[in-house]
Amino acid sequence: MPTPTLAAAQSVSLAGDLAANLRTHLDFITAAADVGVELLLFPELSLTGYEPTLAAALTLEGTDARLRPLREACRVAGLTAVVGTPIQGPTGLQIGALILGADGSCRVHTKEYLHPGEAPPFVPGSGGDLLEVRGLKAALAICADSNHEAHADAARARGADLYLASAVIGPTGYPADGARLAGHARRLGMPVLLANHGAPTGGYACVGRSAFWQADGGCLVAAPGDGPCLVIVRLHAGVWQGEIRTVRP
Repeated sequence: MPTPTLAAAQSVSLAGDLAANLRTHLDFITAAADVGVELLLFPELSLTGYEPTLAAALTLEGTDARLRPLREACRVAGLTAVVGTPIQGPTGLQIGALILGADGSCRVHTKEYLHPGEAPPFVPGSGGDLLEVRGLKAALAICADSNHEAHADAARARGADLYLASAVIGPTGYPADGARLAGHARRLGMPVLLANHGAPTGGYACVGRSAFWQADGGCLVAAPGDGPCLVIVRLHAGVWQGEIRTVRP
């Protein structure tokens, strides 16, 4: 049977530099494709950095020509990538993710629960559909979404087998956030994959430490610290296996 393979992209974003960040994303997609990754999760607002004051000028839609190299790379690799970007939604500026499908498609997911201080400029979004990889269904949480048990509970109730957390987490927040993600996994019997930034962004000294918690809440694999890397997990014969790979430009 094919082995489902997922990875967290612990990438480094330059503030507001979309061109440089697109190149970084391509590097990660290439590295992930080389090891058979089928679903690649990037951190919150990975394409722009976590820069609320710049966000209104950096919104992207799936049809944007600048995304074509990423979309084509995903299509050629047979890989789905979840990339973070500001979205101009129907009710205002939202923190979002674009789901760049292995089939060339692009779907939008928006953050439902905002941190204090994010509004303004952002307004809450409405989430999005589950993702699927080889029969496994995954729910996406964008940072503060995962702080709410109701969000994880709703994901499980919709049939999610996995919980994907795309985040910006600094040193003071990581102990509580990591414990909360482990708690979701243990409480719901639903493994959790975290993608955190690999360097400071938006004034947050992000610690990296992207990780995967198994359904019993135990951490299977985690990046030891910051810096660019892939946290890769594979489900083989019902058992999760994990590894870390450094990604170089």
